[in-house]
Amino acid sequence: MKMHRFEALIVQAISAASRSMPWKASLAFGARVGDGAWHLGMRRAIAEDNVRRAFPDWDDAARMSTLRKLYHELGRIAMEYPRLPELARAEPGRFVASITGLEHLFAARERGRGALIVAGHCGNFDLCGASLARHHPVDAVVRPMSNARVDAWLNGRREQAGVRVLRADRQIRDVYDALRKNRWVCMLADQDARRDGVFVPFLGRPASTATGPARVALATGAAVVTGGNIRLPDGRHAIEFEPAIEHPEGPKEAAVYELTRRHVERLEARVRRDPWNWFWLHRRWKTAPPA
Repeated sequence: MKMHRFEALIVQAISAASRSMPWKASLAFGARVGDGAWHLGMRRAIAEDNVRRAFPDWDDAARMSTLRKLYHELGRIAMEYPRLPELARAEPGRFVASITGLEHLFAARERGRGALIVAGHCGNFDLCGASLARHHPVDAVVRPMSNARVDAWLNGRREQAGVRVLRADRQIRDVYDALRKNRWVCMLADQDARRDGVFVPFLGRPASTATGPARVALATGAAVVTGGNIRLPDGRHAIEFEPAIEHPEGPKEAAVYELTRRHVERLEARVRRDPWNWFWLHRRWKTAPPA
């Protein structure tokens, strides 16, 4: 498709631009690119509607300020993806200022059943998994993109950063195998799951949420560790992991619902704390709950 070729050319251009300038300069350039996307209205109506519904007590100025900051950050992240391996493998403190909560993952490693790192689209989420690869084998479960060229390019960056890619559409068995081998598996769980999900509260509204992380964790005994990252004023990243969520007891479907609700509750707290750091551009509440 012509559009896919055009998108691939854009990615190549961003990659070339990123590598042609120092990291700090690339961040400034990325923020300007993000501002351009804001003015062009790229998915802006969706983002504005999401924020309006999530924070009905905010005035328009607060909503616009949050979203503009988000678009700036998306531009910076886009400029970082070409150098993701460099960011992940650099000496501690250069690009990643701190990683807190590693002890929760090390505790899971000692138990020998692996860990599911359940996160949302907060900041440069791929950097979280890539930063862990220097401590322990890491896999990332990813949804394939419609543009095969961009998909291959992005997965290449992940693998060069030390993260093995597992495709969500055909390698779910590999997730179980990875956990049996005591690996750490990263999964994003904050997109609309349509009728396949369960409806749990998220930012004041019921949201269809994938049950995969909860089902896998309950079936394998793997620890469920939540976390995310945020950009600091100096441009570096702070990565945080929270204590493992206790597995609920009871009937299977009730336990799946409760574990899903618990990890979504943690994501909501993260979004409320730093709302500009979450990806408001997707239709998170696209599927309406049953009457």
